[in-house]
Formats: sequence, structure tokens, C-alpha cells
Amino acid sequence: MKWAILNGDIIERSNAKVDVEDRGYQFGDGIYEVIRVYNGKMFTAKEHLQRFFRSAESINITLGYKIEELTGMLEELISKNNLQLGTIYMQATRGVAPRTHAFPPGVVTPTLVAYTNKLPRPQEKLSRGVKAHLVEDIRWLRCDIKSLNLLGNILAKQRAAENGCYEAIQSRGQEVTEGSSSNIFIVNNEVIITHASDQLILKGITKDVILSVCAENGIAVEERTFTLEELKAADEVFLSSTTSEVMPVIEIDGNQVNSGVPGTITKRLQALFEAEITHQCGSQMNQK
Repeated sequence: MKWAILNGDIIERSNAKVDVEDRGYQFGDGIYEVIRVYNGKMFTAKEHLQRFFRSAESINITLGYKIEELTGMLEELISKNNLQLGTIYMQATRGVAPRTHAFPPGVVTPTLVAYTNKLPRPQEKLSRGVKAHLVEDIRWLRCDIKSLNLLGNILAKQRAAENGCYEAIQSRGQEVTEGSSSNIFIVNNEVIITHASDQLILKGITKDVILSVCAENGIAVEERTFTLEELKAADEVFLSSTTSEVMPVIEIDGNQVNSGVPGTITKRLQALFEAEITHQCGSQMNQK
């Protein structure tokens, strides 16, 4: 992927460099988004960009662009990189200023960066399911902001990797919150249960698509807190994210879920989610 966006200009990715005093580098003082691309088209772009702007507003960053402007720049970036199947990563920081913890005085221009990567769909994992590992949620209390401060998430994901698992499922005491980079769902008696979108979790765009298709197809959903005990006793468990789509969880800390195979409700949601991708991005989703 040769081209990237830096502060509104599309330039060669090798030249997209930021100052060492950028506050994103020194403090994690910024926000980010990852948008899926299928068939050369962004999936749920509007929703991702709206969340990007909400996150920026939550930490008092004025981006200086309109959503329509950013959409046009990202579409041009996809075209220049000839991306058919992959992701766009974009982030904004408070900008470059002498290092001090408080916001820099005066007007500081935010730093905006975006680039693309090729990424196939995880077809084998979607078909067979994945393993998860339980960890304590040690993150700050504003997980609804998609900030660059991801150390807690990284440590959780590393714990999962060290235990041979795809994802970490986090909990505060007995209350399940979300994965290290995903939202978590359980199914009991054909009812889907997932944590309400409050400050303890990130309001996932894929989660919102799932809730929408459930409403359209008469699938019962409860947005509420649920416990580790409920998680371990669930009929089905699945996770969702931009790159994982609707991913079955078939084992948690060595204990099988649904006899170790993806459940009926999960597979139905996978089909409905794929239909939504087709509706937005076209019928031929390249796999490579």
C-alpha cells in the first residue's frame, strides 16, 4: 500500500512521518478508527466516522474537517492504493507541542493520519470458531472513547495469545464487559445478551449492525450486564468487531461452549451479517 493521508494530503506512505513531540506519540493523546473495506468500498463508513468525531469531541479535539470531506479523502486513498479487501486505519492526535501534561495553550493543529492494509476475511475461524481466555478488566473508566491509550487492551490480548487463544474476555469483578478488541455476546434459550453500550465498553459498529439485523429478523436481544457464571453456562458465545465480523467462541479457558462447535443462532447471525455486507458493498466479496 503505497499511499497514505497526512494532514489532508495523500502522499507516499514512506514520507508520512510525524514529529517526535506529537502528543499522540508522547501521551497517547488522540483517537482512532478502523474501517473494513469489501470490494473496494467502505463498510459502515458513516457510522465509523461519526464515532471518530464523537471520540474527538469527548477529549476536546477539533478535527477541522467535515465527515463528508474525510469520506472523500478515504475513498480517494482506497482508489489510489487499489484496495479491494482490507482495512483503513486512521487516527487523529491533539498535534505537535512542547511536552507538558496539560493541553498546549493557543491553537494547535491536530495531526491526522490514515493508511490502508490488505486483510482477508478470517474464513476458517468464522467457520470453526475460536478460543478465548478470561482476564480482569484493568482499563480506565471511559472505554466508550476510542482513544490511543490501549495498554490495558494490549496486555489482555497478550495474555490471551500466551494461552493459545484468539481473544481475551474481560470482566470487572463478576461482570463481563467486552473483549480486548471486540464486543462479547452470549445466547441463552435463543435470547442474545450483550453488555449495554455505556462508558465501560466501546460501542461497536459491528455490534450495532448485529442489533439492527436482530430487530429486523425477530431475534430477541437483551442489552444488560451479565456475569462470568452466565458466560460459562451460555448455550452459545460469540464476539464481534470490524475485522472479526461475527466470530463464534467455542472454548473458554479450556471449557467447551456448545460442545465445541458454532451455535445455530451464531451461524444465522453470520449469514445475516454477510447479507448486510453484500447490501452495502456488493455481492462478490473477494477472499484474498
